[in-house]
Amino acid sequence: MSHDEREATGELLQRVSADHTVVVIEHDMDFMRSFARSVSVLHAGKVLSEGSVAEVQADAKVQEVYLGRASEPVTVPVPEPAAAAVPVAEEA
Repeated sequence: MSHDEREATGELLQRVSADHTVVVIEHDMDFMRSFARSVSVLHAGKVLSEGSVAEVQADAKVQEVYLGRASEPVTVPVPEPAAAAVPVAEEA
């Protein structure tokens, strides 16, 4: 969605949600933050966390499942440059 389409969709959802329950499946948390009153995060078919967008984003379970677990720094080995190939002269 373009920025304008995203804004229009958010405004429409706000209007509709004044009188109706609205369920939105979306991974764009910035978009959700603009209008969501409450958020439910599902993982493996079960509710992992519920609350405001800020509460859900701060939830350690959500961070672990969706962002991974913090661990020791990962060192990536850097391969040494390959030796330049030296052409071998053929004997005549």
